[in-house]
Amino acid sequence: MTKRLFIGLELPTSQQESLAALDPHIPGLRWLPAEQLHLTMSFLGEVDSPRQAVLLEPLAEVSVPEFFLPIQGAGAFGGSRPTVVWVGVGRGHPHLFALHHHLQDAVLRCGLEADLKPFHPHITVGRAKGVSRSALRPFLQQHAEAEFGLWKVSEYVLFSSTLSAAGSTYHVEARYPLTAAN
Repeated sequence: MTKRLFIGLELPTSQQESLAALDPHIPGLRWLPAEQLHLTMSFLGEVDSPRQAVLLEPLAEVSVPEFFLPIQGAGAFGGSRPTVVWVGVGRGHPHLFALHHHLQDAVLRCGLEADLKPFHPHITVGRAKGVSRSALRPFLQQHAEAEFGLWKVSEYVLFSSTLSAAGSTYHVEARYPLTAAN
């Protein structure tokens, strides 16, 4: 049996709900429900059960201290016809980039293909289809510098996702705590 897997950071429920409430109700823009909001660290794709079992130990060996991330700003990927609307995490945090690096190493050590695209940490809040950048401009300008709070990152999660017409459903496969601050 295979599962569609990714490693991500789960936002606190209150921040998921705040971001979900930003929906500008633009035709062609599907705003994601609160429970789908997260920060993807590494997308693994379809992984069979034996390979998933092998992945669990290297992931458990990743050691990075807890850290705080600002949730701020909004943007879109996709040029004149954006496909993704996102909320940012400022310039990130050095521990975020260290965690990404260590997770990629863990994935490679167990023989899976790591997501080798450049890491641009963000929280996808909407998916656009046939929406022009000019239609998104008022929302993006209003939230370009907006502050949505500070988020304490204390764990990372191995998720599986099931695709459907209504969007993805995520299931927690394993949780991995970060090192508590001294």
